[in-house]
Amino acid sequence: MMSRLSEKTQGLDLPPGYDLVTLRELGDAFTHGVSIAADAGAGTLIWTRRYDLVEFAVVLEPEEPLKTARRALFTCMNALADAIASHCPPEREVTFGFPDMLYFDRGLLGGGRFAWPQDCAEDQVPDWLVFGAMLRAADLVHMDSGETPDGASLLTEGFEMVETDAIVESFARHLLTGFDQWQEYGFDPVARAYLERVPTAKAGELKKIDGNGDLLIKLPAERGPPQRTPLIDALARTEWYDARHRGPKFR
Repeated sequence: MMSRLSEKTQGLDLPPGYDLVTLRELGDAFTHGVSIAADAGAGTLIWTRRYDLVEFAVVLEPEEPLKTARRALFTCMNALADAIASHCPPEREVTFGFPDMLYFDRGLLGGGRFAWPQDCAEDQVPDWLVFGAMLRAADLVHMDSGETPDGASLLTEGFEMVETDAIVESFARHLLTGFDQWQEYGFDPVARAYLERVPTAKAGELKKIDGNGDLLIKLPAERGPPQRTPLIDALARTEWYDARHRGPKFR
């Protein structure tokens, strides 16, 4: 079941420009966002009201070819991390695993999913993009016998239940700021903010987001091209997501 109601009715305080769609507990915000994106328009925010997860998706309408427009993922991930950071103590770290994994104090908290029209060529401007976010709010996922969870959840990390809704609100505001920054100063500030949250594997390594969204890593002493991690391939793996339990993995 779906309802399209005012932000005030639903208890979310969203900035102007957003159109809120709410789903009941069993609804999949990302899947629903993809299904309505062609007609819904930019700024449609789909929110699934759940106790155990913070789950939402947003429809975007880029103005550049798909090959470079996919970099909107990094603006969305920055907004998600900033939203969490604004509600936690400053000494707690929010970090990324390229490209879509989000960690809180080194425990996997959740991540993002990203979609575009499958019939859109790389050099064409896509009619829509959809970013979906999912964060573990409470530890309700079943574990096999003998397994120990090493993921994080908002409630066990000290967040109040009321703050889970506030994270969605903060994300919406930070997302607008991120795209304004991109428009005014170019993509470089977006890339820097994202890469600052990607842990360094080797001392001295240089990280860069390529024009198509691939991650490039190079050590100063190494010759030859940098190590490349393709964005499209990494997004297809969705390594943080447990499809069986429809939530972030615990391990």
